[in-house]
Amino acid sequence: MNPAPKTTPDISAEAVQMALRMRYNPIRGLTMQNLVSQLDNFQLGYVAFAALTWDVMERRDYMLKGVAAKRRKDVSRLKIEILQVEESQEAEGHAEALRDFYDNLTAVNALDENERGGSSLLIRQMMDSVGKYYAVHEIVWQPGEKLTAEFRFAPLWFFENRSGKLRFLQVPIGGAEGKDLEPGGWMVTKGDGLMETCSILYCLKNMPLKDWVSYSEKFGTPGVLGQTSGAKGSDAGNAMRDAVAAFNQNFAGVVYGADGTIKEPISLITANSQGELPFAPLVELCDRAMTALWRGSDLSTMSADNKGASVQQDESETLLVDDARMISEALNAYVDKWVIWQKFGAEHCLAKAELVVPTKEAAELDLKIDAFLLNAGAKLGARERMEHYGRPAIEDDDEPLHPPVATTERVSDNIDGKPKGLPDPSTEIPNESLLDRVEELMRQLAEALTKSPKPLKTEN
Repeated sequence: MNPAPKTTPDISAEAVQMALRMRYNPIRGLTMQNLVSQLDNFQLGYVAFAALTWDVMERRDYMLKGVAAKRRKDVSRLKIEILQVEESQEAEGHAEALRDFYDNLTAVNALDENERGGSSLLIRQMMDSVGKYYAVHEIVWQPGEKLTAEFRFAPLWFFENRSGKLRFLQVPIGGAEGKDLEPGGWMVTKGDGLMETCSILYCLKNMPLKDWVSYSEKFGTPGVLGQTSGAKGSDAGNAMRDAVAAFNQNFAGVVYGADGTIKEPISLITANSQGELPFAPLVELCDRAMTALWRGSDLSTMSADNKGASVQQDESETLLVDDARMISEALNAYVDKWVIWQKFGAEHCLAKAELVVPTKEAAELDLKIDAFLLNAGAKLGARERMEHYGRPAIEDDDEPLHPPVATTERVSDNIDGKPKGLPDPSTEIPNESLLDRVEELMRQLAEALTKSPKPLKTEN
């Protein structure tokens, strides 16, 4: 382990001012060719320009603004739980130290210090990696009676990745060669990088949107066409010209010297198209693809009877569990071990921080299996089961809950008076029946986890 990590930031006030002054609008005049060049450079390690483009797209595109924020907030609502690796006094000390640390840390945006908060903001900033591949925090440690730290969120254009690992640029955006990140002084969260695909969809959507706006500007208001049998310059022709001009339309015209069979001297001109215009379907296609990438199934494609709601819920829960695990592993690798080392001088952590997502899938079957095993005399670990159901262990100063007082009459949903799905404790169960029952419950659990939803019916 290296010496005590740093207590002063590398991102100075001067570097922040330079980064703010050097920022520009990267999507003004952006073409697909320019975007592909930025994406290629990102893969070569020059990450700044693509990161700037992705950042502006996320803030200005109406669809990305919503789905990205929801994805981040889903995870930031989870509470950081401290779990012990083993049952020992030393592990309890490690857990208490981590609990104090996460309760007192501060998260701040290095470019906008008005954005300041605690662990919830830290998680939301770490979730930026889902869109941009990486989210980087500079850790400024604050030793004292209660060890804590300030996590300074550093935008990706402060770094380059030419050597296969992020390095800090002394000159943001324009710098070519960075310096290695000090161990214990930085935290890098690695995500899926959805904005690489979404930026392509953004450009594809922007083209029909612009065409749609131009079409609406030109043909949204009907033009005016006047027809008269009078010659141009005649009293009748001038009268028709003045009448058409009175409509105050840019799209207007007069036909002179008509043959006299005019039924409507003044008529409106509309742009009638054969079939549906292509603008709306193209825009909707890109929006649905962005939603599916960030949130799972696209609810806008589901029918009104909510047949697809369970599909979207299952995929959202899968994304939430994976995001929580990504955040937990980053905290374990970059934070937990340094807290324990500074507090106790220990090389190994006997406790860890974890975002626990309460398990909803097959919870009823899990409870049935646990109840059956307990009634059959099996021993289950309290700590392991609490972690399985996403419940923290009781604190020393907390008041324990007690089960409700049992009634004299036994509630039954079977004809023979026995609770459904549970054995009678007074009856001895043969080993063969016990094994058969456990196998049956496990089979039901497996079916519940692997069951595929029925295909959705689409309407033409």
